[in-house]
This record gives sequence, structure tokens and C-alpha cells, in this order.
Amino acid sequence: MFQLPLPVRDAATDAGGDALGNLPEWNLNDLYTGEDAPELTRDLDWLEGECASFAADYEGKLADLDAAGLLACVQRNEKISEIAGRIMSFAGLRYYQHTTDAGRAKFLSDCQEKITNFTTPLVFFTLELNRIEDATLDTHLASNAELGRYASVFRRIRAMKPHQLSDELEKFLHDMGVVGDAWEKLFDETIAGLEFTVDGETRGIEGTLNLLTEQDRTQREAASHELARVFGENIKVFARVHNTQSKEKEVVDRWRNMPSAQSGRHLSNDVEPEVVEALREAVVAAYPKLSHRYYELKRKWLGLDRMQVWDRNAPLPMEDSRVIGWDEAEETVMSAYTGFDPRMGDIAAPFFSKGWIDAAVKPGKAPGAFAHPTVTTVHPYIMLNYLGKPRDVMTLAHELGHGVHQVLAAGQGEMLSSTPLTLAETASVFGEMLTFRKMLDATTDPKARKVLLAGKVEDMINTVIRQIAFYDFECKLHAARRQGELTPDDINALWMSVQSESLGPAFDFMDGYETFWAYIPHFVHSPFYVYAYAFGDGLVNALYSVYAEGKEGFEDLYFNMLKAGGSMHHSDLLKPFGLDASDPAFWDKGLSMISGFIDELEAMEG
Repeated sequence: MFQLPLPVRDAATDAGGDALGNLPEWNLNDLYTGEDAPELTRDLDWLEGECASFAADYEGKLADLDAAGLLACVQRNEKISEIAGRIMSFAGLRYYQHTTDAGRAKFLSDCQEKITNFTTPLVFFTLELNRIEDATLDTHLASNAELGRYASVFRRIRAMKPHQLSDELEKFLHDMGVVGDAWEKLFDETIAGLEFTVDGETRGIEGTLNLLTEQDRTQREAASHELARVFGENIKVFARVHNTQSKEKEVVDRWRNMPSAQSGRHLSNDVEPEVVEALREAVVAAYPKLSHRYYELKRKWLGLDRMQVWDRNAPLPMEDSRVIGWDEAEETVMSAYTGFDPRMGDIAAPFFSKGWIDAAVKPGKAPGAFAHPTVTTVHPYIMLNYLGKPRDVMTLAHELGHGVHQVLAAGQGEMLSSTPLTLAETASVFGEMLTFRKMLDATTDPKARKVLLAGKVEDMINTVIRQIAFYDFECKLHAARRQGELTPDDINALWMSVQSESLGPAFDFMDGYETFWAYIPHFVHSPFYVYAYAFGDGLVNALYSVYAEGKEGFEDLYFNMLKAGGSMHHSDLLKPFGLDASDPAFWDKGLSMISGFIDELEAMEG
């Protein structure tokens, strides 16, 4: 999430040649100009000294501070977070550009260890905050408006109060964090270093996964079998990573007296477990009318008796397979953003012109896509692996939405700008929907409209159905690990237990598909992250319906929502729109949008 591109002919060149155009690369100089930048040395030195001074000034004294003193303490802590975040953003972004480069990996590891060591004395901060009496803290917040801004931060910190350990144990767990990071890096480096050979050509994982969306079915099948072969050869490493990570989590959760493996994620997401369960139940109940129904339609379109896993993301037979160049992708997304509100276009424009996007597929580059907010005094950076597919345009719209959200929320400062994961997908999914609707409204040809609608339905199924299935897999994985070590076959079986249920009866599953859990980074980096995608999609579908109904002043309400960052609970953010995520009907409203698109596709068959 956190040199220049290598002069190597890569998958992006082979996939689209010059048709992709001039793909942008990151310019990280707004963070630091290099590993040896004097500003980086200065900030590391400052951080080491300030962390020690902060501990000397405040440890054991938080409960005795008045409101002004507590505000000064919080603001100093916030400055430490900003400088540490700036350093780690620079180290992390350089690493993700080229994860197999030993120098970059070492630099990231060294920075992590230094910052962990520097910040260990600060563990007392949240522990002592939680020891302040409720009445005392409430009085402080009420008497000082600037301190009162941080009320939501205090509320989230104090939600961990029942799970807080002794100061000594909390410092120990803080120090041990670098061990967990090492397992994550092993996963990243293993994934980035995998090589797959299809039709005599060797590719990395991103280029190979991309083949699953090719028009040529034999190529999709070959890529699927090659993915299964390579995953199978490395499955012991992936199983070891998952066993270790989930066991570590179980130990920490047990010591913290967490009621479930998911509880920590719900707390960090600032969402009630019953709201997540309502979402999960609504989605699982909708499998038959959404994914099962859609894939049966797709089976007919593809002229197949049975769907195979390599057909899941296949383009439709009538789909235009042309490569979409970068300039066209930029124009499509920017016109949708500006069409919604010119202010959104103004915020998005610098991403394209100032080196805030890294788009090309390159050897060793991390797979997937993300928007990393860095710190509130700089700006976000977006990573893509752009190959010119229609879905790549939607990915650009998605990540740019994150970027716009992060820019708008930056005014809240370090401690208040970051949204819980459940709300972090709001602007990204909304940006996708704006782009999709603009493209759909401009399409009059029935075949092209069918392709667009089908593509959107597939994206929504991947965002909602697949992610809830992933969530169920993780719930089963962590529950099973609590009973003992899991073999690769054990994990494979858990994976397959959620596949047929979520995808439906149209599918057969090839030998080897049981290993496809191995490459999904969220399971390693952010356990139980995945339901946030479904949460965000459902939230945005409900939000977009309010926009489509013409609610007066929607744009201003929407910008206010994004500017709030993490300063408000989801219930308060949704209230101006007349929405309530705790109401089961809220999720049905979002899911009905997907069902409505499938209705339209079925009507086209008539």
C-alpha cells in the first residue's frame, strides 16, 4: 500500500503494444527524492527524538492533563503519525513497484524496523487514554471545541478498552508486529516471483490472470491449468503463511478476549457485528436470484452445456476485444467525473498530469490495484496494472474515486481523515457507477448495451457475491485453524465449500481450482477485509438510487460525506440521504439494483 521502470519487454507491451499509449509512472519526489535524500534522514532523526520526548513528557500523565494539555498531546501524536506515515509510504510505494528488487525490500524492512523501534515507547498513549474516566473525558471534549473534533477517534480507541492488555504486553505485541510483516512480505515476494508459461510465453501472475478474460477459450483454459499447476507447486508455502498468520491472530485474539476472529475487524471498521451479519445473510439469500441466474444466462450466451471456471470472467461472444488506450480511458473517466460535478473533475485531474498514477504492468510489480493515501500533507498515489480491457477502465474509475475521497478527507488531519474500510469503498464504487452510467447512456446499439450491462453485473457479482463467499471462506479458515494445523488439502476443501454455493449450478470445477485461494492478498494482509467491498457496493447502490431520484443538493451532501473522512459513524453519514445500514431493507435495496440489471438482460433474450 504502500527508479524508473525497467527496460524490459513485459506483459503490457505484449498484450496491447503501442495501442495502450503512454502509460504514466509514479513520481515519488513529493514524498522523498530517494533513499539517500537529506529530508528523509532529517525526518528519521526527528522521529526518533520526538518519540522519546513524547514518552518522557506524557507517559503516566494523561489522566492529569486538562483539556488544552490533552489537545497538545493529541496534536503531537498526530505529527508523529504524519512523519512516520510519510516515510513508510515512500518505502512501501517503491517496494510495490518492484517487489523482487532486494534493495527495495531491504529498504522497506529497515524503515519498518526503525519506525517500530522508535514508536514502541508510544504504546502507552492509547492505553492511558482508555484509563481516563468517561466523565472526565466528556468534560474535556465539551469544554474545548478543537479537542472535541477528535471525539470519534476517542470513541473508536475506547471501543478496544475491554480488549486491552497490560502495558508490557502491548509493547511486546507492538514489537512483534515486524514478524507478521515478514510473513506478508514472504507472500508478496512469492506471488510476484511466480512465472507461468502459456502458449510458450512466460508471464507474471497479473498477465496470466488477465488471460482469463480473453476471447479465446482455449487460452483461458490453458491459463487456468497453468495457474493451478504453479499454485500447486507452491501450495505448501501459501499454506504455511496462512497457518502462521491465522494462528498468530488466534493467539492475540485469545489474549484480548475477542468474542470471534472477526471482532477485531468489526471494531476497526467501526461497524456493528449485527450489521455485517445482516449484509452477509442478505447476500447469501440472494445467490439464486443474482449469481446463479446470471451465470445461467451467460452459459447460454457462450453456447455451453456446462460452464467451467475459466468461463466465469470470459467476454461475451459479441464483445469488442479491442484494446482501450490510456488516453481514451482517461477521457472516459474524467468526463464521467466532471459530468457529475466539475469539482470532482478538478480534484481528479492532477492524478493524470503530476505522476500520481503508476499504470503499466512491469516485472516484479505487485499485482492488482490500489489507491494509497500517503499522508494528509502530500497526496494519494494510485497503482494499476493497466492492460486496456474495459474492466481496466472501471478499475481506473474505482481507484480514482478512492483518490478523490482521500484528497477531500485530508482536511480532517491524520487521525480523522482515514475512513473505516466499510466506508472506504464509497467514493470508489460511486466513481465506477458514474462511469458505467455515462457509458450506458451513450450506448444505443442493443448488443453493445448488453455487453455493458453484463460487464457491470459481473463486476457487481465479483464485488458482492464473490467477496461475501471469500468472507465465509475466511470465517471457516480461522475457525478450523483454532482446532489445529491445517494441511493444504484442508484449506483447499474449505475454499471449495463456498464456491458451488456462491457461483451456482451452471459450473463445473476443474482439478486444481481448489488452490485458487492461494493468490488472494487480502487473506494475508487484512483478514476479513473483503466484506467491506460488499458493504461499499450495497451502500453505493442505495446512495446512487437517491441520486437518480433527483434528491435536491445531492452533490453537496456527497462532497460533505467524503470530506468527513473518518470523523463520523456510518449512521450519521447516511442520515442526510435518508438511509440506514442497520435496516435489513437497506441491503435488499442495493441488491435489487443488481437484480434489476439481470432482469433487463433477461428481457433482451425475449
